[in-house]
Amino acid sequence: MRAVLVDDEPLILAHLEKLLQEIKGIDVIGTYSNPHHALQWVEQNQPDVVFLDVEMPELSGIELAEKVVRLWPQINIVFVTAYSEYAVKAFELHAVDYLLKPVKRERLAETVRRFQLDTAEQQPVSSAPMVCCFQSLQFKQPGLDQFQTVDVRWRTSKAKELFAFLLHHRQKPVRKDIILDLFWPETDESKGFTQLYTTIYQIRKMLKSLGIHINIASHDNHYVLDLNEVKLDVEEWEKGIASLSPITPATLEEHQALIDLYEGNYLEDCGYLWSEGEKERLRSLWLNHITHVAQFLVGRREYPQAVILYNRAQEIHPYTEDSYFMLMQLYDKLQDRHSVELQYERLTCMLAEQFNQEPRQQVKDWYCHWSGVAL
Repeated sequence: MRAVLVDDEPLILAHLEKLLQEIKGIDVIGTYSNPHHALQWVEQNQPDVVFLDVEMPELSGIELAEKVVRLWPQINIVFVTAYSEYAVKAFELHAVDYLLKPVKRERLAETVRRFQLDTAEQQPVSSAPMVCCFQSLQFKQPGLDQFQTVDVRWRTSKAKELFAFLLHHRQKPVRKDIILDLFWPETDESKGFTQLYTTIYQIRKMLKSLGIHINIASHDNHYVLDLNEVKLDVEEWEKGIASLSPITPATLEEHQALIDLYEGNYLEDCGYLWSEGEKERLRSLWLNHITHVAQFLVGRREYPQAVILYNRAQEIHPYTEDSYFMLMQLYDKLQDRHSVELQYERLTCMLAEQFNQEPRQQVKDWYCHWSGVAL
């Protein structure tokens, strides 16, 4: 694997290069003390991994990493620094690891093994296309190394919603009169059926143009949507949740992959009222899973990674008190006073605006003890 090192201190740069040269399977192809020069090189070449110092003049390692990731999203980033307070930001950038100076050879070798294993275990994607319902309704086709989103232009918004509705009830008969009542409630029956048949035709034509072999069978009084070999992200995710092994250091990556597969609430961007029940069911299942994984990380004192998960949980479901309280406690462990105060402020505002309530007494007591200020 090709590595580039960036650190404004030449001695540390030379020491890191020497350590990496002693580890099999990695080739240092560039060392830079100037982050701007490093960025120029990365723009023209794609190394497998970049080792970055955090605190550098003119352009910090965090800023450089953000620019590098925009250029090459799949690149491995490893931060090397004397300061632990940047850990949360580093992992938000999906850094492979965060090494504290002085770097030990054994710890560095462990980091290299981690991203070498990740690369070796990458499998080619299935040849089957996928329909995605997390966050928005999308179609994805398999590419060389990952699924590629297909640009779909729906003939009408009714066509998109009707397809989503049939997909929601996949493999089950959906009565035509129920569809008419839901989609064309103020249209007389004759015109309503004409609209329905026209819309079904548009959907079938669109699927055929994409080469996606989803079948919508018409019977006397109902339709049945059959996915055939096409995958559905919701089904793949639920299968993964159902087959998961208990969380251990060995299975942690598998659990985190399923957390990432949940890209947003079910059909969130569509706003279909008939999907609300399923949205809440899937969201509750995901929140239970991500909380379980976050608690495992807390137990291992991997606080920066736990912070990222609780922030994601809060983003998906901002109206539960627990994520705010857990983040307050985790930021306290990371000695980030500003973030503790910010979480308490956000919690107070959320409860007042949504429920006309104050934080529960346990939270208020904790915050009072922590801040030394009576509430």
